[in-house]
Amino acid sequence: MSVLGAKTSLHEFVVQENEPVAEGLWRMRCTTPLAAQLAPGQFVQVGVPADGSHILRIPLSFARADARTEELDIVYAVVGEGTRRLSNMTSGASSTMVGPCGNGWHLPQLEGRALLVAGGVGLPPVVACASMLARAGVGFDVVVGAQTATRHCLGYIDELRSIGIAQGCDCARKVILTTDDGTMGIRGFVTQAMENLLAEHTYAQVYTCGPNVMMAGVARLAEGSATACQVSLERMMGCGFGACSCCNVALVDGTQALCCTDGPVFDARRVLWQA
Repeated sequence: MSVLGAKTSLHEFVVQENEPVAEGLWRMRCTTPLAAQLAPGQFVQVGVPADGSHILRIPLSFARADARTEELDIVYAVVGEGTRRLSNMTSGASSTMVGPCGNGWHLPQLEGRALLVAGGVGLPPVVACASMLARAGVGFDVVVGAQTATRHCLGYIDELRSIGIAQGCDCARKVILTTDDGTMGIRGFVTQAMENLLAEHTYAQVYTCGPNVMMAGVARLAEGSATACQVSLERMMGCGFGACSCCNVALVDGTQALCCTDGPVFDARRVLWQA
């Protein structure tokens, strides 16, 4: 039963698997009817049980939502008490989540390949974006960055390489890895790899999610090459559906948007990137 309106509702979920997939990163695979309602790029608000003093839900993006099996894959960084307790949920444990929340990715308006750029825990919505593009028959190249090799989610990187095969789409022709310390792939930032690709190819659309400073650099490169760019932003969210107004996004026209309801996906040209 909907408790928040016709679209965003409260749903139960049951944990199937919850395990580390990289240094500091965990994947929770759960089953929930909400999986059939989620669009790539949207997010969910997860209620973590066991401590009544934590009344706020945790906003998390997802890498995969299967409407047929009702399976949902959420990849998250363990950075505080809430996500630590989330990592302690074992198979069979249950709780609730609110969703679908926010606005997701849009297919490119122009024909041509897309470029996907992910950094750190920004990988999950980019994986979901890749699946969306593959279903539409849109080819893409990918750049994935991490601080060091142990922080790369290799399982999802393998998935990026193979996405589209089931649909008969030769989608992911290039999957380029970068690390800050050079322990895997190219030494340096994703923007360096992106700059090299832009010098070789023309893209219809750039999709990116990761640290804000990274996305600001991606947005600048996209604008410099006259390429449309969608960014999935991260902000501190209290409610996740526009009631608390604490996840403001400054826009170039001087106004403010809410990351939770107007985003998290924005046209990069609308965002006022802070120096």
